[in-house]
Parts: sequence; structure tokens; C-alpha cells
Amino acid sequence: METNRFYREYIHAKDLVFFKASVEQTDLYIGAGANLEEKAVAFIKEYRQQLTEYIKRHPEFLHSLVPVEVRGFAPPIVADMCNASSLAGVGPMAAVAGAMSKFVGQRLLEFTDEVIVENGGDIFLKSNADRVIGIYAGNSPLSGKIALKISKDKTPCGICTSSGTVGHSLSFGRSDAALVIHPDASVADACATALGNMVKRKEDIEEALSHISRISGVRGVLVIMGEAIGAIGDIEICRI
Repeated sequence: METNRFYREYIHAKDLVFFKASVEQTDLYIGAGANLEEKAVAFIKEYRQQLTEYIKRHPEFLHSLVPVEVRGFAPPIVADMCNASSLAGVGPMAAVAGAMSKFVGQRLLEFTDEVIVENGGDIFLKSNADRVIGIYAGNSPLSGKIALKISKDKTPCGICTSSGTVGHSLSFGRSDAALVIHPDASVADACATALGNMVKRKEDIEEALSHISRISGVRGVLVIMGEAIGAIGDIEICRI
């Protein structure tokens, strides 16, 4: 059954060709200079196989909610996720969507000079133009009303969002949107999970923003919870 990811309408890039690339649970929405679906699907299969084989040998990689060390031979995507989770203090699978976006996106850049890869609200972006990316925040009155301006000079980067009220991903918090911008999409994803876990009530927003902003490389952090919004760092918000 196809996942209803209607928030994808908030990803704006009229000058790119958009297409889906899906393999089992991995469902990417990609914008590039041309339709590269066949190549994207091949890359997804490659990285899914690497993760599956590693998890068979080391199931703790799949189940742990805290960082784990790389054990034995590990493909680059596994080591990458372990590094990201270590920085954020969460389990390695908290970085899987961002890592898949990044690894597939980097491979696609061999065939296009700019790309947007969206994976369940986690984005890898390499652009030759400034971009506006809308924010979906569930039932918050701010949902679909605000967006981020991302300068082309600050790409490639990851723009990743966690939520305690939207989607099926595990979150221990109650924010409608917990967003992190980082040069590395894997780290952005892990940090967004950590941020979302911290925000259980509106009073938690300020401390959570401060904590995540201190993680190495984090550029901008944003939280939406109901009608409340908080942001810190190099982050440009605009109205849609």
C-alpha cells in the first residue's frame, strides 16, 4: 500500500524533474536535472542490501536506542549511521532515512549537478539555486504556513524533521515538527530524532534548541508544537 506523503507538495523546485524511487519500505521523492529513477532504485537496493546483511550479523544495530560501535566489517553507510548516532546520542537507525537520502543523492550527483532527495521528511539537498522548503507540522496551525529559505551556497546539506504527532517513526516527544539543518544529512536526521525526543511540552523547547545547537556542525534548529515555535542558529524562516 502506498504511503500518503502529501507533505511532499511543500517541496518547491519547479526547475527540476521530480520522480519517486521506491524499494520495499524505502520511498524516496527525488528532484534532479532529469528522471533518474532507474539509477536511484538500483542505489536504494544496493544500500538496503548492505544494511540488511550487517543487521543479520549485528541485530543490535537495528534495535538499539543508544549509540553502538561498529563491529567487524561494516559498509560505509553503517559506519556513517553509527557516527551520526554517536554525535546525537540516539540509536543508529535514527539516522537511516537521512543516510539513505544522502548516499543515494551523492551517487545521483554523478549524473546531475543538483538534486533533492526526500525520505519521510528527511532531505539531502545539493542545489544551484536558492530553495524554499515548506514545513509540514501535522495539526499545528503553523503547518504549511512557514518555510525555510536555503541558500545554494550552503548546500549540500541535510534538512531533517522528526515528529511526535506525525508519521510512524519512533519518538518519545510530542512536538509537531523538530527540524535540524546540518551539512551531513545523516547527522541532521539523528539530531532531529534527539531534538524530538526532548520536547514533551512547550516548556522544553528552549532547552532542547540550546542542547542540539551545541552539537558539532549543527547550523539551525527549529521546533513547532501547536501554536508555539522556537528556532536557533543560521536558519531563515519565511511565510508561504
